[in-house]
Amino acid sequence: MNNLNQEFDEKVRPCIDLIDSLRSLGVEKDLALPAIAVIGDQSSGKSSVLEALSGVALPRGSGIVTRCPLELRMTKNKLGQEWYGKISYQDQMEEIKDPADVEKKIREAQDQMAGVGVGICKDLISLEIISPDVPDLTVIDLPGIARVAVNGQPENIGEQIKSLIQEYITKQETISLVVVPSNVDIATTEALKMAQEVDPDGDRTLGILTKPDLVDKGTEETVVDVVHNEVIQLKKGYMIVKCRGQSEILQQVSLPEATEREKAFFNEHAHFQVLYDEGHASIPKLAEKLTLELVHHIQKSLPRVKDQIKQKLGETQERLTKYNTGPPSDEAERIDYLFEKVTAFTQDAINLTSGENIKNGLGSNIFFLLRHEFDAWRQTIKDFGEEFNKNIEGNVTEFEKKYRGRELPCIINYKTFMSMVQHQMKELEEPAVLKLKDVAEIVKQELGNLAVRHFKGLPHLFNKAQMKIEDIGQRKGGEAESMLRTQFKMELTVYTQDDTYLKTLNRLWPNHSINVSDPAATLKEMMRHIKSYYEIVAQRLADQIPLVIQYHMLQDAATQLHREMMLMLKDGDNVDFLLQEDASIARVRDQLQQSYKRLSEARSRLMQFRSDLYDPFPFMQQ
Repeated sequence: MNNLNQEFDEKVRPCIDLIDSLRSLGVEKDLALPAIAVIGDQSSGKSSVLEALSGVALPRGSGIVTRCPLELRMTKNKLGQEWYGKISYQDQMEEIKDPADVEKKIREAQDQMAGVGVGICKDLISLEIISPDVPDLTVIDLPGIARVAVNGQPENIGEQIKSLIQEYITKQETISLVVVPSNVDIATTEALKMAQEVDPDGDRTLGILTKPDLVDKGTEETVVDVVHNEVIQLKKGYMIVKCRGQSEILQQVSLPEATEREKAFFNEHAHFQVLYDEGHASIPKLAEKLTLELVHHIQKSLPRVKDQIKQKLGETQERLTKYNTGPPSDEAERIDYLFEKVTAFTQDAINLTSGENIKNGLGSNIFFLLRHEFDAWRQTIKDFGEEFNKNIEGNVTEFEKKYRGRELPCIINYKTFMSMVQHQMKELEEPAVLKLKDVAEIVKQELGNLAVRHFKGLPHLFNKAQMKIEDIGQRKGGEAESMLRTQFKMELTVYTQDDTYLKTLNRLWPNHSINVSDPAATLKEMMRHIKSYYEIVAQRLADQIPLVIQYHMLQDAATQLHREMMLMLKDGDNVDFLLQEDASIARVRDQLQQSYKRLSEARSRLMQFRSDLYDPFPFMQQ
């Protein structure tokens, strides 16, 4: 059937085998590979063309008979050995010894994949045929385009089929082989319309006209014009073939005999003989052209395929690093793995809360966040002091009336001074506690984020860490609040070092003297002393409150978290439970690992392939 000489055959097969092997690896799950996709309206003669090329009967009948994409992989056996077939789909593979069993095996595969009935499935069935009577060629047969749902088909069956076809023909790596009956207006066919939508210039489209024996008398020249590319132009042109009709099938006309009848038909036809003479007609000529087109397309696509595989490998490797390797299966290794995970997490928690760089280099600088909070606390103290100073004259008068006893003018009443200071300290206590709660929330959030990164995909271990973060945060928050309130109770005992107080008083009021003739001298003197003392207390609280909060909520909390997480590891019965992985994470990692494995293998095969040694085109030009 294939008239290409041996030298050409030897250059063709390695190219096709390379792409077939990549497809067998499943590389099309990651990127598009060069392919010839066969499309056509229902009853266009698509199955007949493929039967003539492959030499085996394919599913036929009314309605949708091709319900899954069928990869038809044909290899010409130069040694003349017996016919060999193999069908593969999903995770199944079966050898076929008799060509007569092919149709049955395809139907069984389709029923298993798409269900018994009229549904379709996007998964690929691969049919490999080795025979001396087939060309070196691989094509993908797609379901025929249905216009109206019949016989229990889903109402949207037409849209389902179009969507499946578009997935293939939209790819720049795909040549669309459009099968059209010769006795219909080519411009009205849905298959050609779909091909033109994704390939408007016709660069990737090859037309095949079928059923030339059904052309009405007087319209033959129109068919000739179509094949001569004068009606709807396609860069790859057109071919015309005559396959077995239904009557010939019923008469059990063999495929070799049908090929001879086809040759006689074209040679004897008054209008179509010229097409045969020009090499545009017959199944053997179509086989030659398709083989040449496929190999040329492969040669042209290989650089792009190599680049895409390199890019996909990098992307897959990057994604894999985010999922790590997952827990080991060996029991001893699982214990070590759990210990390492928990140790790394708690060490990062300690580093985070002490301002050190954490191991994985990710996350916020918690002290940057806390510095903002503590600056806000300092501003709160300042704002309270300014408000206090603004109202101090009225406050002093009120407190003087309440507490002043026998003191003579200009003699400060200490009870009044202390009562005013104590009142101000009580005003600051609740804002300090609120600031503690704000900081506690930040610390909890940052430790939680750390747990997410360390225990991604391990929900039980993450939940355990999160519970401990919550529990320790509450306990340490309670301890910190108790210490803060104690601090404010101590502040009710008005005290500072004499030297500190006098320096502050002299700095704020240099060269100060009391004007005894001033009726408000006592009031002014009181204001000076209160403001001076408040400045000392303000600085003390601006430092002391953050120190209390940091001690309990950061260092002490992180140390306690480390201690309790380590104690948790002593219960060996919990190992399997804690290392139980999230199903979706494991699934994605497995998919990525499979993708990386097949892409690596594909890259290796491409690197070993010398395309310059298998270029048939220099030979064809000789």
